[in-house]
Amino acid sequence: MIKVPVETPTATLRYALAPDAAGIAAIEATFADYDRMMAILAEVAPVGANLVALHAQAYERIRIETGLPARLVTLGLRDRANYVAGAAVRKIPLDDKLFAIKGPTSVTISTVRGRVLVPFHIPGYLDGWESPFPAHLVSDGHVYEIHIAVKSKSPPEEKTMVHEGILARMGRLLAAIASETIDNAENSNKVALVKQAIREIDAGADEARHALGKSRAEEFRLKRRREELDAEVAGLTEKIRLAVAENREDLARAGVARQIDLESQGTALERAMDFIELEIDEQTKALQAMLGARREAETRLADLEASLEKHSPQETGRTAGATKTVSPDRAMAAIARVTGVPASGVPGDKELDELDRLHREKEIAARLERIKSQQ
Repeated sequence: MIKVPVETPTATLRYALAPDAAGIAAIEATFADYDRMMAILAEVAPVGANLVALHAQAYERIRIETGLPARLVTLGLRDRANYVAGAAVRKIPLDDKLFAIKGPTSVTISTVRGRVLVPFHIPGYLDGWESPFPAHLVSDGHVYEIHIAVKSKSPPEEKTMVHEGILARMGRLLAAIASETIDNAENSNKVALVKQAIREIDAGADEARHALGKSRAEEFRLKRRREELDAEVAGLTEKIRLAVAENREDLARAGVARQIDLESQGTALERAMDFIELEIDEQTKALQAMLGARREAETRLADLEASLEKHSPQETGRTAGATKTVSPDRAMAAIARVTGVPASGVPGDKELDELDRLHREKEIAARLERIKSQQ
């Protein structure tokens, strides 16, 4: 098999943010704490210090003295060499754990004051990308943007899904279905553009479901192992008591040593479970964003086809009355192709879809109540 080389990012996708007053305060507080973190690192060790040693020396202090999310602290340690104190344009590294696209017009960002929901629009692209990180939060003190690494020339779709990051792909998909992109498309088939976006959203949803399934399986494995450790520790307690009662201190000492080892493994398992729970949360949000983007794309496709049938029927390539909106079941069909299980034969799919719908309706109702209470 010929290995296809991984392409490096060659362009920057811009998300222009429009935070409210609370969002601005949270973002500015995050920039301030990020500067504080870099000051702490300057006190601890010179630039170029070993990353592992730097983590051991400064991580806990940074977590205590700042409110930065743990993931941002980890990225900040790697970003230290690129940090410039007092720069006119400030940058904070991001990845898919620190921000998530919630739909075609909003994104959530992890800050020192929790996750904030911020509206955005896509003004376009910039040439080049020189950062080792997949994204950055950027500000000059007045304007706030998220910059995402993308490739200006993508390989075929199958290879793209393997090598392109989910942040860049989601940005590209949402850019493809945004109003300004479709309305300003020149010399292109707009219907085909939206259909291509839907196909890629289906593939992205498939990938998100697959990743979520793997994380759920890993969570189950970790919980089972934790139960086994707890059972073994409890069993050793009785054996140690028996050894002490029989004046077999050597056996009791061996049992206590084994307990300590098992407890150390338990601590490591707890940390792994915390991490996998974070992954499950982010993957769930990514899947919800994909499904939300698909609903938006389907609505836009239906409106676009109806408009073209009325004003430019030749552009759709079919006669009036033959318009057919892409079925929402296509995402499930893509999953069936990957797993080998027919979509209609999976007993929990309809229930999961209904659960997603109920969750969405509940969120809509809650948000409406908040808006009413503010008026």
